[in-house]
Amino acid sequence: MDTRQSAPPGIARQWPTLMLIKLGRITAHRFTEALAPFGIRPRHVAALIELRDSGELTQQSLCGHLHLDPTNVVAILNELEEKGYAMRRRDPQDRRRHLVEVSKKGIAVIDKVSEVMDGVEAELLEGLEPAEREQLSGLLTSVWEGSGGYEAWSEVPAEAGT
Repeated sequence: MDTRQSAPPGIARQWPTLMLIKLGRITAHRFTEALAPFGIRPRHVAALIELRDSGELTQQSLCGHLHLDPTNVVAILNELEEKGYAMRRRDPQDRRRHLVEVSKKGIAVIDKVSEVMDGVEAELLEGLEPAEREQLSGLLTSVWEGSGGYEAWSEVPAEAGT
């Protein structure tokens, strides 16, 4: 009998939360692969959705919304601008600041990739009933909040866990 199908991997038998590392890698890989035909990555989608939902933001404010350092946000915005998905311009009130907004082309790509991402999510949660999916979401949110959420996440070096 192949126990890999029914038992948690090695160390996760004792510490089940370590399985979140493995699931995170699987999830990131599947979303990245699904988005590849569109020439974007999950981080691009996160930035576009934040801009769509928040409206025009300063570049610094977007860093806060995404909980990313300015260097990473600049790289993301450079790539989004290159594809025509976002627009950045100097703030007329303060020329030191940049204002950022999602473009019509960016809104269109969000709509297209949302379907693809919904499909990946469905595959990952296949076998769970709707009530179980809701329960899983609640449990993960509780673990997230109990661990310190974004405040704790922002303090962890990017290479941690690798």
